[in-house]
Amino acid sequence: MTPDRLYAVVEATWPSAATRRIGSWTIREGQGGGKRVCAATAEVVVFDNDIAEAEAAMEALSQPKLFMIRDGEAAFDVQLAALGYNVIDPVAIYAVDAGVLTTEPVPPVSAFEIWPPMAIQRDIWAEGGIGTGRLAVMDRACEPKTSILARTDDQPAGTAFVAIHDGMAMIHAIEVAPKLRRQGVGANIMRAAAHWAARNGADKLTLLVTSANRAANALYTCLGMKVVGHYHYRIK
Repeated sequence: MTPDRLYAVVEATWPSAATRRIGSWTIREGQGGGKRVCAATAEVVVFDNDIAEAEAAMEALSQPKLFMIRDGEAAFDVQLAALGYNVIDPVAIYAVDAGVLTTEPVPPVSAFEIWPPMAIQRDIWAEGGIGTGRLAVMDRACEPKTSILARTDDQPAGTAFVAIHDGMAMIHAIEVAPKLRRQGVGANIMRAAAHWAARNGADKLTLLVTSANRAANALYTCLGMKVVGHYHYRIK
């Protein structure tokens, strides 16, 4: 599981509205889909004057000056720091063999695979700040894909999106209703996603989570997931 393969899975399962190669850069047009789909990345070694080229391209899209720094890009990170860019949202990439999460069945009527998502799922996402821009990302993501609707106490409790690329499933936009947290909803979503992934030819389940989200990091560790990569952003 190489870093390049992981980043390719991120790109395919949570894609930008458009990408362009400009000089040393991949420039992404996010259209409100969040940092992941609008951050620029360096594809070769860059110099300070190259950074100005990326800045101009992002300004032309009316997007913030935002770069993603991946594992192995320490020199680029230092360059951005010297230019006044601040670190924001360090992210860990987790992975697990799908079989680890499919040893147990999902409890009856606790999680369902649904595509396209239902209105109640959109409402849960909206409550967590996942709006139309991110829903559009789901619509244009690669196939196969699905959403998971979780239930507990006979009511909708949470939702997530999952898609597969290159034999790896990546789960995104996990959201649990605030009043129904700490009741196993997140674990049920993860297990349902793993069962769906295994049936659709994926042998790994992966996800991204910010380092600041301690509850989520604890859950994924308890489920047997391991950190297999990192990235962070720098913003002007």
